[in-house]
Amino acid sequence: MPMLTRPLTIGTRGSALARWQTDEVIRQLQSAWPGLECRTQLLTTSGDRILDKPLSHAAAGGKGLFTEELENALRSGEIDLAVHSLKDLPIDEAPGLTIGAICSRQDARDVLISRHRRALDALPPGARVGTCSLRRSAQLLAARPDLILLPLRGNVDTRIRKAQQGDYDAVVLAAAGVLRLGLGAHITEYLPLDVMLPAPGQGAMAVQCRADDAATRELLAAIDDAASRAAVTAERAFLQGLGGGCSAPVAAYARCPISNIKYQISMVGLVASTDGKQVIRVMGEGSSPIDLGIELAQQALAQGAGELLR
Repeated sequence: MPMLTRPLTIGTRGSALARWQTDEVIRQLQSAWPGLECRTQLLTTSGDRILDKPLSHAAAGGKGLFTEELENALRSGEIDLAVHSLKDLPIDEAPGLTIGAICSRQDARDVLISRHRRALDALPPGARVGTCSLRRSAQLLAARPDLILLPLRGNVDTRIRKAQQGDYDAVVLAAAGVLRLGLGAHITEYLPLDVMLPAPGQGAMAVQCRADDAATRELLAAIDDAASRAAVTAERAFLQGLGGGCSAPVAAYARCPISNIKYQISMVGLVASTDGKQVIRVMGEGSSPIDLGIELAQQALAQGAGELLR
């Protein structure tokens, strides 16, 4: 085991999901390195402070809301690791930091949770659906232009409760977060990928550390999942090829067979207008995650995605 003179300190947000993800990373690390001592440190991010306040759609999707304070604590040496939902991490790598591990990805799909257990196509005309994601809103409207979309804030359990209490007829959430918290019984429908393509990196956990911390990087290498890293790298390259932190609805999902040593990655990418009336969908295969992502971004731009992104 790499030489450590003190326990490994892992920063975490206070939400139930953030704590679950942090505990899971600790479990994987201690399984790979028996005897490794870990401690957690609770940190509050700007995203946590505004969870129950109204937010514009664009602001709610802002990158860095849930990561900046954790990254600052990493740089200062206050913590050694930070665990993130990968889809929350900005595309550009933070100065002085690196993603030391991407853990094996869970279900990347989105799910519908509805008060009366009705699937998306069975919701009544004009049903009120909660989401603060432009990506989800656009794809919902593409499938059901009659829906009334309403802002939805709060942690996973709060959002589910709002659906059950009748504030909304349904809400859309990432499957991974619902399943990690043991709340899968509330799921009405797993939304098919041809209806709802996920955010780049959705369902994957990223573990960030200091780029110059060789001992910690060696520890993290043991829990890095190569197939998951290849898939999400392609998805994030697609987003970067479109201009990085664009606020337009962008989605991507890549598959990378675990048994394929040379990685033949297949990916679908999507760019849509916010009203869902225009949807550009591209797909392809390749062995280089970054090349595939950029190639599909260029295909989307050639089909008019630039206008939608503006």
